[in-house]
Amino acid sequence: MLPTPRADIAPNTLDYENVPLVAPQGFREYDARWLFEKEINLLGVQALGLGLGTLIHELGVKPEIAVGHDYRSYSTSIKQALTTGLLTAGVKVHDIGLALSPVAYFSQFALDVPCVAMVTASHNENGWTGVKMGANRPLTFGPDEMSRLKEIVLGGEGKSRDGGGYAYVDDMRDRYIADLTDRPKLKRKLKVVAACGNGTAGAFMPDVLKATGAEIIPLDCDLDHTFPRYNPNPEDMEMLHALRDAVLEHNADVGLAFDGDGDRCGVVDNTGEEIFADKVGVMLARDLAQQHPNAKFVVDVKSTGLFLTDPVLQKLGATTDYWKTGHSYIKRRSHELGALVGFEKSGHYFFNTPIGRGYDDGCVAALAVLDMLDRAPDKSMADLKNDLPKTWGSPTMSPHCPDDKKYGVVDKVVAHYTAKFEADETLMGQKIRDVVTVNGIRLTLEDGTWGLVRASSNKPGLVVVVESPASEENLRAMFEEIDGVLSQHPEVGEYDQKL
Repeated sequence: MLPTPRADIAPNTLDYENVPLVAPQGFREYDARWLFEKEINLLGVQALGLGLGTLIHELGVKPEIAVGHDYRSYSTSIKQALTTGLLTAGVKVHDIGLALSPVAYFSQFALDVPCVAMVTASHNENGWTGVKMGANRPLTFGPDEMSRLKEIVLGGEGKSRDGGGYAYVDDMRDRYIADLTDRPKLKRKLKVVAACGNGTAGAFMPDVLKATGAEIIPLDCDLDHTFPRYNPNPEDMEMLHALRDAVLEHNADVGLAFDGDGDRCGVVDNTGEEIFADKVGVMLARDLAQQHPNAKFVVDVKSTGLFLTDPVLQKLGATTDYWKTGHSYIKRRSHELGALVGFEKSGHYFFNTPIGRGYDDGCVAALAVLDMLDRAPDKSMADLKNDLPKTWGSPTMSPHCPDDKKYGVVDKVVAHYTAKFEADETLMGQKIRDVVTVNGIRLTLEDGTWGLVRASSNKPGLVVVVESPASEENLRAMFEEIDGVLSQHPEVGEYDQKL
């Protein structure tokens, strides 16, 4: 058996070569993320695989798992170490090779296996690694499963069993692309820029999108794990600005941006303006609600208030449930409520039957955007965006805050604003209309201006989002209000981006 993992082992030492290193903070609410070599070593990843296999047996599901990896210089070695642990735990591993997260989720259905482990750091910078896991398709682990997994791994409770096996699957990419491209061609002639940030999506997205009959202009789709131009993150303004320039240069109808593991999609319209994913969600909800009257949607608390106030959605009988941010939370909530689609501001979209299988897939989202344009032949992407009621919104902003401090800071911020709400105090000269504390705090003023503060689930930082249907002035005033409160906490550091 492996030694019990420790968190105090330094690289380039004897212990580092013989003892699993696993930092406890790597176990997040719904997946796992570590800085490779500094917070986890290969033996630590092997211990994670042993722990995951032990949990699979505890859950009572068939001990078979699909395992894939993203395109980073170290991801193959991470996957091999994870696989070794899973085999030791008596689990049969179906190795699907280089994959997107949605390809891994798809493979659970294609191979008829209940479990999945996708080695990816998603949009995190190089140096990070992680694993997205599930044992009940199309769902991924939530806090309960992650807490138990943490106990097993850090407590050295992983159990060796006979019965492990290995099978290499060499055609999952082809099967995934064939599944998505078995559809009618678009009637409308569209020119589309596809930006992949040199990440894994470059090996998948252009081929899927070409099959629609659209003209595809690839942008940074060659695989390069150094990410030489920008990090593949469709919320990152650097990536969106590069996409904007390409859309304008080629006079394209739309630009689509994909993150490092392909489960998110960002959009730039034909004028080169980025459309934040929650607004794209409202546009897609309008389109889909016309075909599915009284449709139900789930959105995360970072998302625009238009899902509740848009007159078109109201007329079509659409209803929306605001829920916790996080791909696992929105996926699970959409499944539980039987929602047609779940939307996250980060660009995760969860299309359920009859559109998708319930997991987040950036390519399915991209196809939905193209289908929306196809059903509106006299409208440009900018026209569809401009048809929405006007609001002023921020990107997702993340001030640094250590993992062991961030939840405490958020608790204090929640208490601060909850007290103001209960005391009927005003902000910006307005009463606080309501507060939602299902995930951090989202406070809304009388004119609909709102702000959100929550702890990031996958990085050492907070998440701040603000929006106003009234004016850009109120948008900025709300940000200054929240930033002023956060600045009182010395644990809160620099933002990754600001208004």
